[in-house]
Amino acid sequence: MPRDDMFLTSSSCPAYRDANVLRWLTAYTLSLVGDAIWMVALGFAAQEVAGPAQVGMVIAAGAVPRALLMLGGGVVADRFGPGKVVIGSDAARCAIVLGIAAMLWLTTPGLWLLVVGAVLFGVVDALFMPAVGALPAQLAALDQIGRIQGLRMLVIRISWIVGPPLGGLAMAYGGAAAALGAAGLLFALSVPLLMALRLRSLPADDEVGSTVPQSAWSELVDGLRYIRRHRVIGPLMVSGAMSELGTNGLLTVGLIELSRDQGWGPSGFGWVAGGFGLGQAVCAALLAVRGRVARAGLVQNVMLVVGSAAVGAVAFMPTLAAAVALSLLSGLLCGMCGGLAIALIQTSTEPGYLGRVTSAMSLTGVGLTPLSFPLFGAAISAWGAQPVYVIGAAFSALGAVAGLSSAAVRRAELPRLPGGKDTRKPVPESARIPDEAS
Repeated sequence: MPRDDMFLTSSSCPAYRDANVLRWLTAYTLSLVGDAIWMVALGFAAQEVAGPAQVGMVIAAGAVPRALLMLGGGVVADRFGPGKVVIGSDAARCAIVLGIAAMLWLTTPGLWLLVVGAVLFGVVDALFMPAVGALPAQLAALDQIGRIQGLRMLVIRISWIVGPPLGGLAMAYGGAAAALGAAGLLFALSVPLLMALRLRSLPADDEVGSTVPQSAWSELVDGLRYIRRHRVIGPLMVSGAMSELGTNGLLTVGLIELSRDQGWGPSGFGWVAGGFGLGQAVCAALLAVRGRVARAGLVQNVMLVVGSAAVGAVAFMPTLAAAVALSLLSGLLCGMCGGLAIALIQTSTEPGYLGRVTSAMSLTGVGLTPLSFPLFGAAISAWGAQPVYVIGAAFSALGAVAGLSSAAVRRAELPRLPGGKDTRKPVPESARIPDEAS
């Protein structure tokens, strides 16, 4: 279904020089650093109030509602618009964190305050994450989505490098109240930047913009059905979920156990994990500058297979230096795979479904992947790290079967807008599998 001119017209400059995109990127970076500081402060505050055993309980108290409500957050973003939801949820996160900071500063409350705060923050986060992920489509034209995703990946890596040390520094000098206050201040600074964004209007879609009101549950089911029937989005969602489930456990629990078995110790763990993160950051920067990769669907699947194999091979490296080098390479490959997948999904999604599609993407990493960590730990205890690395990498690589089985994915391209004209034909109807009931 054709998009309106405002949505299709090419930007006058690349995303990395677009003041509107940079304004959003600054606000997003402030929020991400605030997230990192929040997690550090929450964990240490729980340890001070109760002890090590309760740290996991407090963190899980925020993760559970976020995972359970994530899909519902996508419905809210589509119904009210991602811009409004992002501003409201970021303001709410600011209020929650500053409220907890004030109570810790003025009184000595028990563990209940941290649990309640974590739950509230998780609920609001379930609204914030789908909305902020759906926002790029309203920031610039379709030909800039690849660059925006590269910029987004880059600031995610940078924020999680900068955030924890800042949180630790605030904890050291002012305690949990000061760290939470710093996080709340960063959230507060991001809100006016978000309010100043110029958002492009998205065209109404006959199917999405029905005049008949739908219940939230009906909209959720409709969004899931849309994902399942779409010949580009559906397969890429499946392959992405398999990749996350197969490799994230290897890069966390698996890498901790591997570092112990290989005698690398905690510092070795840091070097290998840092190599992977650096590879992803470099890839994100390249994607942000280049913006477009020819035959993106095919390249994405090739990167998935090769990147998964590289992650699995880390367990067989004879030296720490070799493991770091291979981890750097795997970060480059996996970063390209993930960036292209997200860009292809967003440029293939009809505007009225962006929130729900983004929430489904976020659910795998936020909700499902952490549940696999205990399984990885148990498997490594039973069989050792190397066999588990092979199994996890193979499961991740099998995700390419879902992608390559779809001709639409194999032929998928990111939009090209030379001279302000869109050469990509809209894909909504032709890319969706016909509904058996229709």
